[in-house]
Amino acid sequence: MSIHHQWAAMPPLGWNSWDCYGAAVNEEEVRGNAQYMAEHLKPYGWEYVVVDIQWYEPGAVSSAYRPYVPLEMDAFSRLVPAANRFPSATDGQGFKPLADYVHSLGLKFGIHIMRGIPRQAVHADTPILGTNASARSIAKTWNGAICKWNTDMYGVDPSKEGAQAYYDSLFQLYASWGVDYVKVDDIADSLLYGIQLDEIQLIRKAIDTCGRPMVLSLSPGPAPLEYAEELKANANLWRMTDDFWDIWRLLYGMFERCEKWAPHVGSGSWPDCDMLPLGHIGIRSVDGGASDRWTRFTKDEQKTMMTLWAIFRSPLMFGGELRDNDEWTLSLLTNEEVLDALRNGRNPRQLYREEERIVWTSEGTDGVRYVALFNAGDEVQTVQVTSSQLGIDSIGSVRNLWNREELSTPDELSFTLEPHASMLLKLSL
Repeated sequence: MSIHHQWAAMPPLGWNSWDCYGAAVNEEEVRGNAQYMAEHLKPYGWEYVVVDIQWYEPGAVSSAYRPYVPLEMDAFSRLVPAANRFPSATDGQGFKPLADYVHSLGLKFGIHIMRGIPRQAVHADTPILGTNASARSIAKTWNGAICKWNTDMYGVDPSKEGAQAYYDSLFQLYASWGVDYVKVDDIADSLLYGIQLDEIQLIRKAIDTCGRPMVLSLSPGPAPLEYAEELKANANLWRMTDDFWDIWRLLYGMFERCEKWAPHVGSGSWPDCDMLPLGHIGIRSVDGGASDRWTRFTKDEQKTMMTLWAIFRSPLMFGGELRDNDEWTLSLLTNEEVLDALRNGRNPRQLYREEERIVWTSEGTDGVRYVALFNAGDEVQTVQVTSSQLGIDSIGSVRNLWNREELSTPDELSFTLEPHASMLLKLSL
């Protein structure tokens, strides 16, 4: 295990601004969500507050990017927060005042960045800190090396002198701000051009030498399974899906993705099911097929998503406006028994799938076995599993983790589930 794996020994839990604010979150909203997390979620292990894409774009209004607009940038080709949206960033302070506030709450601060170097830096051929190379000399500007859905950046050519110095300077800046978590986009899968492993390796080296531990998250997905070892060697988490929204077919598809990636789940390196589109989302985000709304998932679907993410041990990044949470939404995030399954389950795997009846399991400590039963179909079905299927002599005591209740000890686990519903059980053998 590399040292960076210790920085995310358990799946990270946090809030990300994308699902509710798109590219247009502001400082007041970040501070407000951080305060809510500190007051309501921190005791349950939630700790990361992440500002998503385009914090350097003064005119951002939604998740619909404005193409080819001026961005806030320093003298060394590095993007900096737009002060009209983040007033504490004035006078060259960057995100340090906001990160200091988040840290004062006992939480950790994260940012989203795009792979590469700003196009406006390349066009102006601005300098790079720590090298005689300039922005234009390290950029990959040809078709096939640039992002197809955002016009902010060109790629960086790792063969060029100054490429590593550029990324080093970026992460030195982020370290000076107090950043704890960096989500890098257009890199795990660049949609048309696949994984950008060369830039991932530049970033890994830059973090390792910046003097501050930073959790590294890679987006978007699906990250290629054939690069699992390289992803584990360089990152803490990586998306195994494209943007995930509150649409049942996307949740249905996650079962197959989780089955494929389950052998690669391990301490410090986490295949990522993406964000939790729960609560009040779409406030200034037009993605996901609908604007300002509460999640379109039914309550059964919300529990199914949380159950799959927990048994699989995915990172949890809440996407809604936390301050608007109702009692139900808060209950999904503060069930310590479900979160214990996420943290303490080992060797998560799909035990079997028979059409739309799906059973997952993982092993806890001291003879504990976690079992998740899913009805992924559109009709009521009975889902069951026997002790022999689980590879144990007897079922033992059974606890329903969502309902927080003990169940009678049966010879087999058999439950009638509503469409798209699930159960998460803890067996004490």
